[in-house]
Amino acid sequence: MREFGYERAFDVSGAVALLGSEPDARFLGGGTNLVDLMKAGVERPALLVDVRELPLDGIEFAQDGGLHIGATVTNSDLAAHPEVRRHYPALAQAVLAGASGQLRNMATVGGNLLQRTRCGYFTDISKPCNKRSPGSGCPAIDGEHHNHAILGASAHCIAVHPSDMAVALAAFDAVISYETADGTGELPISEFYPPVGDTPHIETALPAGALITGVTLPPSPVAAHSRYRKVRERASYAFAIGSIAAALDVRDGVVREVRLALGAVASRPWRARAAEQALTGGPASAEAFAAAADAELAAAAPLPENGYKVTLMRNLVVAVLTELTEEVSR
Repeated sequence: MREFGYERAFDVSGAVALLGSEPDARFLGGGTNLVDLMKAGVERPALLVDVRELPLDGIEFAQDGGLHIGATVTNSDLAAHPEVRRHYPALAQAVLAGASGQLRNMATVGGNLLQRTRCGYFTDISKPCNKRSPGSGCPAIDGEHHNHAILGASAHCIAVHPSDMAVALAAFDAVISYETADGTGELPISEFYPPVGDTPHIETALPAGALITGVTLPPSPVAAHSRYRKVRERASYAFAIGSIAAALDVRDGVVREVRLALGAVASRPWRARAAEQALTGGPASAEAFAAAADAELAAAAPLPENGYKVTLMRNLVVAVLTELTEEVSR
C-alpha cells in the first residue's frame, strides 16, 4: 500500500479545504469500500480526510413529511430509525440487505452513494478496465459477466452499481446535497449518476472537491407502502444479482401511483419509468405487472451469461407488486 497522510476534519468547510490542499486526497467515512480498494491498489490516495466527526449525523423529518438524512449517518442508524421504518420501509429494508451488521455500523450514507463497482476486472489491477484506466478496454464483455449490466451499458463498460440503498433512494426521488469551496449545491439522484457512455470513469456528477453533506427525500405518501427485495447468490450477505424497490397505491383495483427502481442491472440505480407509466391508471393485476415489466425490459441487451437477469427482473416486478397489492386488500 502506498504511504498516505491522514487528517481529521471537524467542520464541513475545513474538510473541503483539506481535500483541496492535495490533488490526490479522498474523503474517508467508514472506509468499508475505500480501504479495500486501497489494499488492492485500485485507489492510491496521498491524503485521507476523515469526515466521521462532522456534524452531519442527524435524521430529521420535516412538517411536510419529507426526510433529511445527514451524510455521516451510519447505515445501522438509518435502518433502525423508527420513522424511516414507518414512512420509508423499502429504504430501511434496502440498507439491512446491503451488508452485515459490522459493516453497517461503520458505513455511512454519503460513502454508500459513492461506493464503486465490485466488477472483478475493476478490482484486479493486473487487468485492463476502462473505469479504472480509461481507454484500456472492458474485458468483461468477452469474459466473466454473469452479474453485469443488461440495461444502459455501453461498449466501454458493463459493470453494475453495487448499492442497495441507492436503489431505494432512486425510487423516492432523493436529492443529494453537497458543499464545495465555491458554496453549496444539490443534485437529484436521477442526475447524480450519469449514463456510462464512453466515460465510465466518471461515476457521479459531483463537482470536483465536493463533499456530500446529506440526502433529502421529498414527501411521498406512497413510500409508506413500499418494499425492497434483493436476490443474491447466497443467503448470507452478498451483492445483488437483481433487486427492486417498489411502492404502490391501489384503490378499487386501480393503480393510483407506483414507484419502481431496479438494482444490479445497470451502472446506476435504474428507475423503471416505462413500467411506472404503463401501470398508472390501469388494473393492479399480475398480467398488468408482467406487461409493465416487459415494457421496461424491452431495452435490455443481455450478453450470453447474464440473460437470466431479464427473466429474474420480470419475476421480481410481478412478485413484489402482487405482494403489495395483496397487503392493500387485507
